[in-house]
Amino acid sequence: MFKIAVFVSGGGTNLQAIIDQIQSGHLTNVEIACVLASKTQTYAQTRAEKASLPCVVVRRSDYLKLSEYDEAILDAIKPFAVDLVVLAGFLSLLGPQFIANYRQRIINIHPSLIPAFCGPGLYGIKPHQAALDYGVKITGATVHFVDEHYDEGPVLLQRAVEIRTGDTAEVLQQRVMKEAEQIILPEAIGLIAAGHVQIEGRKTIIRS
Repeated sequence: MFKIAVFVSGGGTNLQAIIDQIQSGHLTNVEIACVLASKTQTYAQTRAEKASLPCVVVRRSDYLKLSEYDEAILDAIKPFAVDLVVLAGFLSLLGPQFIANYRQRIINIHPSLIPAFCGPGLYGIKPHQAALDYGVKITGATVHFVDEHYDEGPVLLQRAVEIRTGDTAEVLQQRVMKEAEQIILPEAIGLIAAGHVQIEGRKTIIRS
């Protein structure tokens, strides 16, 4: 069984999408070994509890140094022997020590078509507002591998979403989640679990 740790910071809608795909049998040979939250009292924790998943909280605010937080989350997930770390709305930066321990075994879902509207400060609803402010007609979501730089790791999957007249950032955020994020994140996990993904430099190759 391929074990994943899902890192969360908020409502956990993408966590729920993964749970649903596993429970429905569409995502096979995958087990959520643990959920890790970066703060207390998130609805993602409630989702984990409802699904009877182990959930640990390691608050970023408890650590002055990023290196100390790295060590704390490494210690927290070590007992679960995970194969892949999935950042599903995780708003805390991972440091070099954590990334080194899980090199090419961390993926993130970002709410834009990278390299557009990404990088430091562009998280949550901000990429959607940036897309509206720029006036683009298409946005979407990207699953990418995580390295030491914001949103710069190799891209694995992308899915486009049309921007409609009258969209607000809040409306667009919900549509991107439903039409893109919640589809390609479980798909990416399945591809990796099945051994179909190979990284060559900045590129990912998906093999059948």
